[in-house]
Amino acid sequence: MIEKIKAAFLGFAVGDALGVPYEFRDREKMGKQPAIEMRGYGTWNQPTGTWSDDSSLAFCLAESLTKGYDLNDIAQNFINWNNNGYWGAHHKLFDIGNATRFAIEMLQKGISPLLSGGMDEDDNGNGSLMRILPIMFYIKDLSIDERYIKVKEVSSITHAHFRSVFACFIYIEYALQLLHGKSMYDAYSEMQKIVNDFIQRNDFNKLEIEKFKRILVYDILMEKESDIFSSGYVLHTLEASLWCLFASESYAEAVLKAVNLGADTDTTACVTGGLAGLLYGYESIPSTWLDVIARKKDIEDLCKRFNKNIK
Repeated sequence: MIEKIKAAFLGFAVGDALGVPYEFRDREKMGKQPAIEMRGYGTWNQPTGTWSDDSSLAFCLAESLTKGYDLNDIAQNFINWNNNGYWGAHHKLFDIGNATRFAIEMLQKGISPLLSGGMDEDDNGNGSLMRILPIMFYIKDLSIDERYIKVKEVSSITHAHFRSVFACFIYIEYALQLLHGKSMYDAYSEMQKIVNDFIQRNDFNKLEIEKFKRILVYDILMEKESDIFSSGYVLHTLEASLWCLFASESYAEAVLKAVNLGADTDTTACVTGGLAGLLYGYESIPSTWLDVIARKKDIEDLCKRFNKNIK
């Protein structure tokens, strides 16, 4: 399990760091000068190997889970990150999404983490999807109903609309199949079956469920690249991460493909990287990228403590 945890955690952090220098660059520019290696500076003027708020908040979640499941403790870690750079790549904050900022402001005012996240349709950025992966290891042995509740609660700290919650749920259910050793396609088919059965047993908004049709009914791999979007919208990020994984044959190819889609490059590559790490394993992450990743020893230490305390 420790190897799976390292593969996931460093998988998303490395993908994140690959994308940081290119954030907001459009696809046309990425096509002319594609990302082919880990580099620094660029958009945020950060050193090589710097990961963003995506990984910071995922590590904040993981750190809290080493002590058990406590939404208030998770929320306090998010506040500590915002105020003091806790689990920042360089112990400081250089980027934060609007929905996450607003939610943390609510938390600081004493609002419950069950009520702090945005609930409107406009609150469906990818800020909970980007950080959700660590919860998978904690809930892996629970029933699907219990898994959904936990995913919903953790997402809702910052993003409480059903669409954000359900995107996180699909992502976690797919990641669980990879954790169990399934191939990427068998994992996809099994996830579709499990999630669609779950939908049939619940009275979810049919218009909302319809928005996940490209993932849950069809095969997202069959979509053309021009029909895969990489904005900060949660559904775009989920679709893009799965598409990049299925359109690749290695960890490196998957995360570079995610970066080269342009726009929200760090988050698309972060979300893709977590899956690719689980699929291909820790050893598949290029050593030249791992060698320069910020706070690598701290991440490895967190992986060990996380492994010890989630069993």
